[in-house]
Amino acid sequence: MSKTRITYLIVIFSVILTGILSRKLDFIPLFVGDVLYAVMVYFMVRFVFLNGKSSVIFITALLLCFVVEFQQTLEFSWLVAIRKTSIGHYALGEGFLWSDLLYYTLGAGLGGLVDVFLRKSYKL
Repeated sequence: MSKTRITYLIVIFSVILTGILSRKLDFIPLFVGDVLYAVMVYFMVRFVFLNGKSSVIFITALLLCFVVEFQQTLEFSWLVAIRKTSIGHYALGEGFLWSDLLYYTLGAGLGGLVDVFLRKSYKL
């Protein structure tokens, strides 16, 4: 695995841990978890498409986040069962909120800014 992929993998796991921690601490607003979720998705897309244009990575990550949010309006029994598991709840969420779309946009944008910084500073 290349240095670049390892760096992105470290970022992804760091964001996941920070996001889980943000849900456990009462003084951190819930929307922070939604922002971090989109940051994580951005870096997962970047991990897969290392040489993709940042704008394409941003749009792809944002679309994935929006699809996950809109799927929360679906009430298929098998999908509800997945959402009731710990991993399913973290990955797919529970309950559609229009405000989450804004938080995902902010998170994907933040991911893009961090990515530009990493790519320039560490020559990724």
